[in-house]
Amino acid sequence: MSQKTRVVTDAAPAPAHTFSQGVRRGPLVQVSGQGPVDPVTGEYLHPGDVAAQTTRVLENVKAIVEASGATFDDVVMLRVYLASRDDFGTMNDAYGAFVTANTPSGVLPSRTTVITGLPREEMLVEIDALAFIAD
Repeated sequence: MSQKTRVVTDAAPAPAHTFSQGVRRGPLVQVSGQGPVDPVTGEYLHPGDVAAQTTRVLENVKAIVEASGATFDDVVMLRVYLASRDDFGTMNDAYGAFVTANTPSGVLPSRTTVITGLPREEMLVEIDALAFIAD
């Protein structure tokens, strides 16, 4: 049985609380929810711009997925947490552009979108991911 290991990278924001950026066990990788945070400065970026925040969040997710030994094309599920239903269309356009560009197989990940409150007022979107690394 494979051991559970923590995924760590400087290319994504360090966890602000008691959790890992990601966890890998065997071929499964779970990425913790990511916000629109600059990995170098720790600052929340693009206030009020859900498209730019969505792209930044997905860049953070991708960095953690890659640090696990997977590629973004190995992502099988993305969960999007959106602060406002009014932002759905704009988020969806930015999400679609990023995911399509980073999924060369053409098999896009499954997705769930939840409209909910987020931990910080400046966060318009948060995304987590599940990847499967085929041997």
